[in-house]
Amino acid sequence: MMTLLNLHIGSLPIEDPVLKFLLELIIILSAPLLLNKIKVPHLLGLLIAGAVVGPNGLNLLSRDSSVVVTGTTGLLYIMFLAGLEIDMGDFKKNMGKSITFTVFTFAVPFILGLIGGYYVLHFSMLTSVLFASLFSSHTLIAYPIVSKMGVAKNLSVNITVGGTMLTDVLSLLVLAVVVGMTQGEVNSAFWLRLGLSVAAFSLTVLFVFPIIGRWFFKKVDDKISQYIFVLVMIYLAAVLAELAGIEAIIGAFFAGLALNRLIPHTSALMNRVEFVGNAIFIPFFLISVGMLIDFTVFFKSLETLVVAAVMLVASIGGKYLAAVFTQKTFRLTKDEGMIIFGLSSASAAATLAAVMVGYNIILSETESGEPVRLLSEHVLNGSILLILISCTISSFVSMSSAAKIAEADNEATASGANPETENILIAVNYEDAVEKSVNLGLLIKAGHNKDRLFALNVINDEKNESSVRNAEKTLHTAVTLAAAADVQIRPLTRYDSDVATGISNVIKEQKITDLIVALQPGKGLTPSFVYNLTNGYLQNENVNTLIYHAAQPISTIKKYIVLIPPKADKEPGFFHALLRVWNIGKSSGSEMAFYASAPIIGIIERVAGKSAIELSLHTIDYWGEAEQAAASLEADEGLILFMAKRGMASFFPRMGQMPDFLNQHALENNFLLIYPFSQQNADETEKRSVSNHDDFVQIGRMIGKIFPG
Repeated sequence: MMTLLNLHIGSLPIEDPVLKFLLELIIILSAPLLLNKIKVPHLLGLLIAGAVVGPNGLNLLSRDSSVVVTGTTGLLYIMFLAGLEIDMGDFKKNMGKSITFTVFTFAVPFILGLIGGYYVLHFSMLTSVLFASLFSSHTLIAYPIVSKMGVAKNLSVNITVGGTMLTDVLSLLVLAVVVGMTQGEVNSAFWLRLGLSVAAFSLTVLFVFPIIGRWFFKKVDDKISQYIFVLVMIYLAAVLAELAGIEAIIGAFFAGLALNRLIPHTSALMNRVEFVGNAIFIPFFLISVGMLIDFTVFFKSLETLVVAAVMLVASIGGKYLAAVFTQKTFRLTKDEGMIIFGLSSASAAATLAAVMVGYNIILSETESGEPVRLLSEHVLNGSILLILISCTISSFVSMSSAAKIAEADNEATASGANPETENILIAVNYEDAVEKSVNLGLLIKAGHNKDRLFALNVINDEKNESSVRNAEKTLHTAVTLAAAADVQIRPLTRYDSDVATGISNVIKEQKITDLIVALQPGKGLTPSFVYNLTNGYLQNENVNTLIYHAAQPISTIKKYIVLIPPKADKEPGFFHALLRVWNIGKSSGSEMAFYASAPIIGIIERVAGKSAIELSLHTIDYWGEAEQAAASLEADEGLILFMAKRGMASFFPRMGQMPDFLNQHALENNFLLIYPFSQQNADETEKRSVSNHDDFVQIGRMIGKIFPG
């Protein structure tokens, strides 16, 4: 009884922290479960729930500092995830499109808002300019929906995310200028100070943060510390943004861009970042926004309704026109145009921030002593209605459009060649190399492959108890690491005469397509390993074999030198091996510098046209040029080398000396040797025709297997 009394259930709002948190968790749990059944976005449910339990509803919860802190973190998290998940290759490739979209999505709502404020509502010009800027910015409140439905890498989404950063910066810049004008500070010194501070902030986050992050991830293996480090970077970037005179959300987005290449999209850390954000922080943000909604104000004043109507037309109408203009300009599909509208139509964070700043600026007083504000109370109340309606439209439109795009992508994939059955075998004989091998497997695997990875430990002496215990430990580690990335690894223990024989037998039994063998830590390509490689692993002609030497975490590699020998494109497994390399670049964001002959460079250019990554192409006339590039590896650079067995088209005598070359020049760096399979698969639908290796349809189908959707 005393416990119940201590909860203060009878007094509202609820003050007991345990009961408050319980109520918020119940809302976060129940909203998706209830609303998904009736096809309503759960984001909308969280907003409405916040309005119901908030101070303007049942007053169960107050919008106190705890709600504001977690809500602010959720907002920063949304922007951070947008920068973190963006494909840097596509982002740079489509930067021009994002700028064009920015022009449309900033200018059209701004012009409509300026006309509505000055000519319809009869605001002053200064107030009208700030009023118009409210509708140019937008919040990616529906981005979690799009990401969850698997279309975050779609061109239209990429364009919108890039444009969000630019248009929010412009809108907040207008806010800074208007505020400065009200205080009489807009002069050459103002522009110089703002320009220098923004430049210093951008350079610090985009260039210094990656250096700090790469050093940290190389030195610290603890998973919890790595996640806390990510949170520190988000808030540090947000603070630096505020010091520079721009909003914290821009800092969070820049932090995502800065850490983009250090947190691979298929990694366990990425899974943790997304999980915690989508489970806790982002729902708290939506609830905190909902608490601002007060439905009663719209029944108290006709002027509030008129202002709200103008705001809705300028914002929703302007964003719709901007999306249509963007769709027509770049010849996107109707669904892609609608997802641009859906993502860009929500007004929340930047809009609310600007309204609050304008509302708190008092220009003068009336004769009765009432303050004359830059933005009136009617605009403040109208912005609340704008937030509710725009977020509702954004949620429904984004969910509907994303579903149609995902369905179209699935149909396109199904209409092509039959998907290749991918089975990846990771040999885990060395405990210190397990994590590095699993991380490589997560990078090269197809996006849809969640349960066809195998970890194998071969025991050649079943009487040796230490070998058995080591096998159990290494396999458990592999399974745990993959599970953290939401991938299932099947552990296999095999008793055989030697490791090579055991691996070969499992390859046949499980129909393995790719074999990953890690070198013993601290050692290179020893004579005994080369012997086992030549006479054991490479005898499996249907398997793509990868020999991996890891000197540092794979996420800290900023550039790979990729060496491809002449005539490698004539090998049956060339495309299979090339797309594995492509997936490393796609998932990690690392730059790929290809060194190859002119015909192979032409193939790579065609593949890059269908799936952009960070790359540079270098045509070589003789193999010595490739070796010079490999010999000049710098810190945080890796080497990927296409190899071939004797008798294959791309084999040449110099290739036999590569183990000594790598031991001499690359032991301090990561390097990966790839031996493409040398025999066609028996299934005719999976054969790669040498004569058609440059066929655009074939390349597109091959890419579709690795990057579905």
